[in-house]
Amino acid sequence: MDIRRRNNVTITGCADAPVLLLAHGFGCDQNMWRLVTPTLAESYQVVLFDYVGSGRADPSAWDERRYSSLEGYAQDVLEVVEELDLRDVTFVGHSVSAMVGVLAAARAPERIHQLVMVAPSPCYIDDEGYRGGFSAEDIDELLESLESNYLGWSAAMAPVIMGNGDRPELGQELTASFCATDPDMARVFARTTFLSDSRMDLKTVTVPTLILECRQDMIAPREVGAYVRDAIPGSRLVTLEATGHCPQLSAPQATAGSIVDFVGAA
Repeated sequence: MDIRRRNNVTITGCADAPVLLLAHGFGCDQNMWRLVTPTLAESYQVVLFDYVGSGRADPSAWDERRYSSLEGYAQDVLEVVEELDLRDVTFVGHSVSAMVGVLAAARAPERIHQLVMVAPSPCYIDDEGYRGGFSAEDIDELLESLESNYLGWSAAMAPVIMGNGDRPELGQELTASFCATDPDMARVFARTTFLSDSRMDLKTVTVPTLILECRQDMIAPREVGAYVRDAIPGSRLVTLEATGHCPQLSAPQATAGSIVDFVGAA
């Protein structure tokens, strides 16, 4: 299997510079990073890819059993860094990919030495002493709606997830991204995402970690950012002056600047 073709790997920036590996979240692809990539590429080698089942990744590589677990997505990450023989990588993961990065870093600490978590959530469901933002019933309804009418769900939910109602073009872009994803593959990724519980995995993180949260985010409320910070010793939490769940689109300069500051100071 040609990993570069399978995961639609693209590389830009400075060839001999430290490596940033950017990983997209559910319903998205590497294009979601396009507004932060130019700034990052000025100082770093930037590697982008699509998970199998997303974007322009090879759909023939799809395996429902593999991608019914976050470990399957972490395996994509590990195979990309091994194929490119990358070391001392800063993994930048958006949304559920932040937890994918946690798993990948635990399995390959010789390759991934820093984590940047953009709007992360280790668990979306409220629990005793923990606020994930959704009740179990909320998630059941969300998944039922998604599975019965994926395109309708995408059109309704993407603008809500994006936030920034005064900038409808952002919600329209996320809707288009969701709708471009194969519905059957999206259903599996959605279940894997919204039913995951990675809280215990946070205890395995030993690398320098930056957590970027938005001041208002319906998918990952502020309590989640504080929880992740407290669970990872020495981690740094930065609250961006941004709303919604995709600051790389709604506040690209602030997002890129925070990443550069963190990587440059490490």
